[in-house]
Amino acid sequence: AKQMNDLPEGLKPKVKGGGSLTALPIIETQAGDVSAYIPTNVISITDGQIFLESDLFNSGVRPAINVGISVSRVGGSAQIKSMKKVAGTLKLDQAQFRELEAFAKFGSDLDAATMNVIEKGKRNVEILKQAQNDPFTVEDQIAIIFAGSKNLLRQVPVNRVKEFEQSYLELLKAKHQVVLDTLKAGKLTDSVIDTLTKVATDLAAQYA
Repeated sequence: AKQMNDLPEGLKPKVKGGGSLTALPIIETQAGDVSAYIPTNVISITDGQIFLESDLFNSGVRPAINVGISVSRVGGSAQIKSMKKVAGTLKLDQAQFRELEAFAKFGSDLDAATMNVIEKGKRNVEILKQAQNDPFTVEDQIAIIFAGSKNLLRQVPVNRVKEFEQSYLELLKAKHQVVLDTLKAGKLTDSVIDTLTKVATDLAAQYA
């Protein structure tokens, strides 16, 4: 900053030098085209981008983030260890789901593995939905993302996933608070994994 040519002389003694510039550019794309001149140039100078899509918003997915295009080059470094372990494959899973979902719309015959990816993806979309002014604690996020990423919700109908989520978190808080505290501390031990798996599996069976 001290070397800037347009810095007024009166401010130069007050500038310490060094540091970095933080900017949060907001770009409106035309018809969702991120390959246009302005979006491409902005993306090239930032540490990542969150791409919001009107089609997702209109279909009830909120926040309406396109997981395949959105990128964070520092996101993993900012996560606690337990979140990083649990959510490591989530982006790839959801990007794969969106790709395969397009084929499903044509009504063509799909093999069991493809259907499994699609059904898992639908449930993950539901657990990632968040109401306005309704923040989640990090331990709650980890607990529910664990259940989704491990495909423990496969018995739960898609339209009842949010109901399952509420019951699941209430059950953990009532009977397994120590598990949530451990997750908050950034630890994902074998005993925590076993407890989360058992609670989610037993509860999901009630929705079958």
